[in-house]
Amino acid sequence: MADKKFITISGIELKEVYTEPSGMTELPGQFPYTRGIQKDMYRGKPWTMRQYAGFSTAEESNKRYHYLLSQGTMGLSVAFDLPTQIGYDSDHELSEGEVGKVGVAIDSLKDIEILFDGIQLKDITTSMTINATASTLLAMYIALAKKQGADLKQISGTIQNDILKEYAARGTYIYPPTPSMRLITDIFEYCSKEVPKWNTISISGYHIREAGSTAVQELAFTLANGKTYLKAALEKGLDINVFAKRQSFFFNCHNNFFEEIAKFRAARRMWAHITKELGATDPGAQKLRFHTQTGGSTLTAQQPMNNIVRVSMQALAAVLGGTQSLHTNGYDEALSLPTEAAAKIALRTQQIIAFESGVTDTVDPLAGSYFIEALTDELEAAAQLYIDKIDAMGGSVKAIEQDYIQQEIAAAAYQYQNDIESGDQTLVGVNKFTQAEEVNPNVFRVDDAIRRQQINKLVRLKEERNNDAVVKALQNLTVAARGTDNLMPYILNAVECYATLGEIADNLRNIFGEY
Repeated sequence: MADKKFITISGIELKEVYTEPSGMTELPGQFPYTRGIQKDMYRGKPWTMRQYAGFSTAEESNKRYHYLLSQGTMGLSVAFDLPTQIGYDSDHELSEGEVGKVGVAIDSLKDIEILFDGIQLKDITTSMTINATASTLLAMYIALAKKQGADLKQISGTIQNDILKEYAARGTYIYPPTPSMRLITDIFEYCSKEVPKWNTISISGYHIREAGSTAVQELAFTLANGKTYLKAALEKGLDINVFAKRQSFFFNCHNNFFEEIAKFRAARRMWAHITKELGATDPGAQKLRFHTQTGGSTLTAQQPMNNIVRVSMQALAAVLGGTQSLHTNGYDEALSLPTEAAAKIALRTQQIIAFESGVTDTVDPLAGSYFIEALTDELEAAAQLYIDKIDAMGGSVKAIEQDYIQQEIAAAAYQYQNDIESGDQTLVGVNKFTQAEEVNPNVFRVDDAIRRQQINKLVRLKEERNNDAVVKALQNLTVAARGTDNLMPYILNAVECYATLGEIADNLRNIFGEY
């Protein structure tokens, strides 16, 4: 790469990085990583272009995955339906009307085998947006990798596994906070030994922002949660220089272009100082690595083609902010799951930014802008006030139990909605530049009949599997859950016997209770 020249259309050769004539000393790849975690950033290789997919049955989602991979997607990002997220099989009465709707229905290892049919897990990275049942879905993924003969030391990907933001903003939790934190730290410990390249948590600001927070609140609450997970792992005796390398973050990117760029730069700097203060000495453990998704809540059902512009602007801000991977939303997602055409345009948006815009040819191109540097400092200072307040309460768990974080988000969401209704905040096509329009019938629909298909698969599974082995595996899990053993090996054993997601979750509900 050293010999490659980066030249504009006008023939101007671009330096790898620019510093102020007065001597801006910090460089990309240097602590505290404000300017990026790698010295050469996208000059070395572009970010990972992920497309979030998963709907209906594993069979249908598998077709979409093969399509996305054929179009140049570099990593898969799996969406799970609501029953899977909260630990119910498709035949549970509370699953009615929700199976396959907001993501793919996964009831057992059999579904994971179908989901990734024809895809070698050793050749891709997979991100799974799953929290309360993260241990079970990860176990299913590991079980499939073993069946494919993959080297578990080499498979890579991410599970979200961030339960604190579920209590604060999203709601798909199952167990109370203490046993939930136990499951999370069990995953940290297990993966550090068995699946060392796996990112064991993606600490999510995305859903905090979708719930209505400001950019400052997203930054503050996400890093406060990250700090809580660090402390929990330290209390378990884990080495911060090992497990902090496997923590990643998941941020939202909204419409205020410069504020979003500054937010990402501030996040890196703040996290570097947080990890250092907690004892991290390895640079790899001090670097904040993050995935970005464009803002779902910014998409409008009115004039949906406008969303292409919004997504493009947000994607560009994420790239200028130094993201490691990116998902771009489909323009029709305010109406339904994305159609194939919308998913293709979303991916092409990333490819145009990467290969046509020239913004990847130098590192941190906006550094030294008086505005960007001042805004980065201001976001950091405002977020630090929140973190100090949460620390004084005893950390994120205490702040959530006292309803502090939830109330702050709710107040921000209420203010934003008032601003839209009063016209102080413009939404093009919604409260300004409106027009009469027909409802577009060409939206993606999931057939309610798929619940019946999933139930039929469950009936066959329970007829064909070794039910004695399932009972024994679940009994062993019960004993372990009552004790202090790491639960991951027991969950993996149950999964490999084809115990269902709901059976495993119910087993733990009986021990831990529900929140």
